[in-house]
Amino acid sequence: MSKPQSAALVRNRYFDELSAEPGLHWLGQNTNHIESHPAVREAMLRSIEAGEFNAYAPPLGFEALREAIVADLGTPGAEALVTEGGVNALAMICRARCKPGTTLVTTDPTWKWPCLFARQQGAEVIEIPIYDPACNYRLTPEALKANVDERTAIIYLVDPNNPLGIRYTREEIESFAAIARDCGALLVHDCTYRDFADGHTPALHVAPKGSVVSTSFSKWLGLAGLRIGALVAAPDLFEELAQTSTSVLGASVIAQRAAQAGLSVKAEWMKKVRSTDRANKAMIQEAAAAIDGLALPIMPSHGNFLILETIAAGIRPEALVECYRRQGIMIRQGTYHTQRFGDRFVKISTSVPQAWVEKLCTLLPEMVAQARTLNDLPPQF
Repeated sequence: MSKPQSAALVRNRYFDELSAEPGLHWLGQNTNHIESHPAVREAMLRSIEAGEFNAYAPPLGFEALREAIVADLGTPGAEALVTEGGVNALAMICRARCKPGTTLVTTDPTWKWPCLFARQQGAEVIEIPIYDPACNYRLTPEALKANVDERTAIIYLVDPNNPLGIRYTREEIESFAAIARDCGALLVHDCTYRDFADGHTPALHVAPKGSVVSTSFSKWLGLAGLRIGALVAAPDLFEELAQTSTSVLGASVIAQRAAQAGLSVKAEWMKKVRSTDRANKAMIQEAAAAIDGLALPIMPSHGNFLILETIAAGIRPEALVECYRRQGIMIRQGTYHTQRFGDRFVKISTSVPQAWVEKLCTLLPEMVAQARTLNDLPPQF
C-alpha cells in the first residue's frame, strides 16, 4: 500500500511547477511584476559586485534603512525591525503575545498566516465575517467589541484588506484602537497594501503605545522573492517584540539595499505603479461587465488586486483558476483566503504588465465557458 502524499510536499511541488513554467503570468499573489526602477536594480548590482552578501547584516537591519522605514510611515520616535518579509514580522508578534487561553481576533476574509501562527502558539482564533454588503464588506467597531474580552491578546487588522480591497478610515482605526486598549489587546495593523490606498492611516498615528504596524516591500516595490519587510512600534513595545525575533543574523543584505533605494524613489515609482494598476482594474471591470453572472462587488479596491465573483455565473472559482492555469495565467481561488466565503470568488492581481491583463480579459469569455464543464481539478493552494 502506497503511503499518502505529504500535504506540505504536494503544496511545494504545486508552486515549484508554477515557478518553472516559462513566461507564467502571476496574477494571483498580489506580487508586483512591473519592471523595476533602475535605481533599485543598480543598488542590488552594486551590492553584489561589492560582495556584501558574504557578510551578515545588522540583526535589526541597516540603520539607514530602519530610519527610512520610520520616516516613510510618518512615525517619528518609533523603531523599525527589518525582517525576512512582512510575514516574519507577524510571526514574531504572534510568538510574543499568543499562548494557550488567549485569542487572536480578526476578520473573515483575512490574511490567513497570522491565524496559523496564533494557533501554533496555542491561541484561539476568532474570525468575524465581513463578506457582506450589509456591513460594506468591512469590520465595524460594534462587531469587534462583541468579539473581544479579557482573553484577547491580538486584534489583527489587514488594511487594505486582502483579498477584499476595502480601506478603513482614520475614525475607524481610532475606534479599533480604543477597543484594543479597553480589553488590553495589542492592535496589529498589517499595512502591506497601504501604498495602493487613498487616505490610509497607520494605527501608530492614533495609538502609538498600543499598536504595532507590519510592512512589506514585496508588493509595492516588487521584492517578493527577496523576502524583506518590517515591524514598526514604539520603543518599549519594540524591545518586547525584538526578544522573539528569529532574524538574529539580519535580513538579506541585497534585499535591504534594494529596499532603501526603493524608498528613495518611492514617489516617482508609485506614480507609475498606481497608474498601471488603475488601468488594469478598469480593463478587468469592463471585461467582467460583459459576462452575465460575473461581478466586482468592491470598487474601487484599495489594494493591488480585485475580487471577481463567479457564483452567480454558475462556475466554481477553482475551475476558473484551472482553466487560466492551462493558459499560463495564475489567479487565485477564494478558498485560499476563506473557507466560509471562498466558493464565491477569485482574486486577480493588478500590479502587473498591461499585456498580462489584456490576455486575461481576452480569454475571459472562453475561460468562463470552459469552467462550467470542468469538474476534475488538481490540488490548489
